[in-house]
Amino acid sequence: ADCRYTCHQECRSLVQLDCRRPGQCQSQLSPESTLMPPCSQNVTQTVEEEKPEPPTIQEIKQKIEKYNAKVTNCLLMKLNEDGTYTGFIKVHLKLRRPVTVPAGIRPQSIYDALREVNLADMTDKRTSFYLPLDAIKQLHISSTTTVSEVIQGLLKKFMVVDNPQKFALFKEMRKDGQVLFQKLPLTEYPLYLRLLAGPDTDVLSFVLKENETGEVEWDAFSIPELQNFLMILDKEEKDKIQQVHRKYERFKQRLQQTLKEARGKPG
Repeated sequence: ADCRYTCHQECRSLVQLDCRRPGQCQSQLSPESTLMPPCSQNVTQTVEEEKPEPPTIQEIKQKIEKYNAKVTNCLLMKLNEDGTYTGFIKVHLKLRRPVTVPAGIRPQSIYDALREVNLADMTDKRTSFYLPLDAIKQLHISSTTTVSEVIQGLLKKFMVVDNPQKFALFKEMRKDGQVLFQKLPLTEYPLYLRLLAGPDTDVLSFVLKENETGEVEWDAFSIPELQNFLMILDKEEKDKIQQVHRKYERFKQRLQQTLKEARGKPG
């Protein structure tokens, strides 16, 4: 009552107070005013942040109607009875490294796709090549499709047999004349982000890039792949050295020309 001492319920029997008026604290303090919840409950409430409530079906319906009203092509979103919805996203492929694909395999046909035939499993032979820079692939996905599933789906469509951990999906945004990239977590839902941003790809677009954030599992690469990376880095280093040499050679020539023109002039 005097010192306003507060403790957890488990600690009550261990507390010894030097009260100025002995006996009064125990008689006047009520459990509601002195006892805190157990430590584990208190910590959980402090650490966890409040998560926003998921949108209701009615809210999703309104967002989809607003989205479809802005669509200028036939790539509309469709709401299902269970509250999930389907739609399209476009992914830009910006891969600087070669990818590994099966060697001697014909392109996948519609018949193979319907049967879900994995042509990559038909041969152990592998080859590497560069995908076209900034190629665009369109995917029809669900609101429950995660980033991890989108990456795996893209690799399957191009018959890429590399470990999915080598790649990451980014969202690209334009703000104040700047292009901003943000890596998406594997559990994020790209279609929901597309729904919130609208169909305009200038506002939001998706990009598949190499996973270069320090989270690459290098053990997932084979020895030939690692050797190939070293060859690429060696070539890039030589090209950079040549660029620096050419830069300072041009500077040297301009300097010599300036000194030549300045000879004989006063000052």
